[in-house]
Amino acid sequence: MQVEGDNVERQLAKDALPPAILLAGQEPLLVLEAADMVRAKARADGYVRETFDVEARFDWDTLFASFSEMSLFASRRLLDVRMPSGKPGKEGSEVFTKYCANPPPDTVLLVSCLEWNKQQGNAAWVRAIGQVGIVGTFWSMQRHKLPDWLLARMRARGLDVRHDAAQLLADRVEGNLLAAAQEVDKLVLQVGVPVGEPVLGAGTRASARTIDAAEMDALVADSSRFDVFKLIDSALAGEASRALKMLRSLRAEGDSVPALMGPIAQPLVAMTSLARVKASGGNLSAEMRSRQIWDSKQPLYKRALERHDALQWERFAIEAGRIDRISKGRAEGDEWLALERLLAAVAQPRARRLLA
Repeated sequence: MQVEGDNVERQLAKDALPPAILLAGQEPLLVLEAADMVRAKARADGYVRETFDVEARFDWDTLFASFSEMSLFASRRLLDVRMPSGKPGKEGSEVFTKYCANPPPDTVLLVSCLEWNKQQGNAAWVRAIGQVGIVGTFWSMQRHKLPDWLLARMRARGLDVRHDAAQLLADRVEGNLLAAAQEVDKLVLQVGVPVGEPVLGAGTRASARTIDAAEMDALVADSSRFDVFKLIDSALAGEASRALKMLRSLRAEGDSVPALMGPIAQPLVAMTSLARVKASGGNLSAEMRSRQIWDSKQPLYKRALERHDALQWERFAIEAGRIDRISKGRAEGDEWLALERLLAAVAQPRARRLLA
């Protein structure tokens, strides 16, 4: 069974644990919390957990041998396989497939992966798990969904929060769910609603007051932790104001232009090549794969291609090189101002005049 997003935990909660469960995605916090839910349910049902951490030289024979072993402590076992890369290789794929072909009685195989894309989801071992159990995936959360996610999380912990306050917190954490979860837990402590205290109905206690945007602003420190990859993604997405806000934050945190230019220039060079392929009627998907652009990122690049032609993308790449030279003292100019103008032009066609 294939399940996505919020439906994963609901599916896990309503039925007995199946023989195999795969939890994977691009949001580590959601993957880890879903895995914790499985472990808690298994513990309550009398399962004994055996943990396997899959690293570079992991011995798959040890996992395969455990399928037929009897536990000395309990008749039920949870085989907890932590495989961050989501890539078991040929040997690991065969082990998972063999398990699913004939699952041992009173055994649950839990596989958790913190890196994932849709291509991995088509692998034979993933389909095998889906046939006997649950494949739960968590994709990157869309920005417009984050306030509601925060609102639900805060209310589940007993905080009475207005939507405008949740929106403000979402703006502060900038899509970082781990930072968001930490801020919610700090808010619980600040407002005085004990974490984990039994609640009304589903398990939360109403807080003594409603938190609005003004109070949220006073309670929450600015937790935005921008990085250069989000910076260039925002520019490619056409979000000029967000990109410039990120750039100013990076500058305030002490980053230097030379350190930023590599991650910024690389996508611009890739866009130049993609634009040429598109203009010539070539295979755009094949070019993206050759440049190792993930499936989840391809829509972003395709939308950006609609904004400028191949010649303009080439100009952007050339300008990135000029800014790099400025930052290293090899050309005249203000590197921060030049970088601001480049990002604005990438995001908004009308800002291209800034580069003239």
